[in-house]
Amino acid sequence: MGRFERNKKQNSRFKYKNIMRIVAGVDEVGRGSLIGPVYAAAVILNKSIDVSFLKDSKKLKKNEREILSKLIKRNSVWAIGRASVKEIEKMNILNASLLAMERALRKLKKKPTLVLIDGNKIPLMKNYKLIPIIKGDTKIPSISAASIIAKVSRDKQITKLSEKFKDYDWDKNFGYGTKHHLKAIRNLGITSHHRRTFSPINKMK
Repeated sequence: MGRFERNKKQNSRFKYKNIMRIVAGVDEVGRGSLIGPVYAAAVILNKSIDVSFLKDSKKLKKNEREILSKLIKRNSVWAIGRASVKEIEKMNILNASLLAMERALRKLKKKPTLVLIDGNKIPLMKNYKLIPIIKGDTKIPSISAASIIAKVSRDKQITKLSEKFKDYDWDKNFGYGTKHHLKAIRNLGITSHHRRTFSPINKMK
């Protein structure tokens, strides 16, 4: 755990540089999955994390994500937002992802003065300054942190859900369209957790 933490001199410089503004990073996970909610996280990094270890959650091993997620939560202001399968099907995945981001931001206990969002789209929110950053999860530490805790949170929910739907292999594919998952859908049917508007599920009805 110690290798992820700043020393005192690093931490004091970090606080000094960020004392004039409160920056939140936002990212979502699960857009391409065929099941479950889309998750978003908002994170304001505020102390003791060596940001050099923060990167896009997909580039980290599972145990690294879990360690960093705990550390980020202990040393940051953070919140999770979700949009359900029904909301995804009603408003499409892009708008549902933006809704999840908005929910995460509004749940933060501290309001940021600047919000940096991964991608090229932002939710429409009054009284918030939001800036989209393409590939932000590889460039901005707070966005990387949001990517990490969002993925760990969603993976835990999907893993728990897989206990009731073992034949779909969700604890390994997390709802993405692997050969095993697609075969299970064809053989066992579409569940209430599947996004029926997504291809190829929408062709299996």
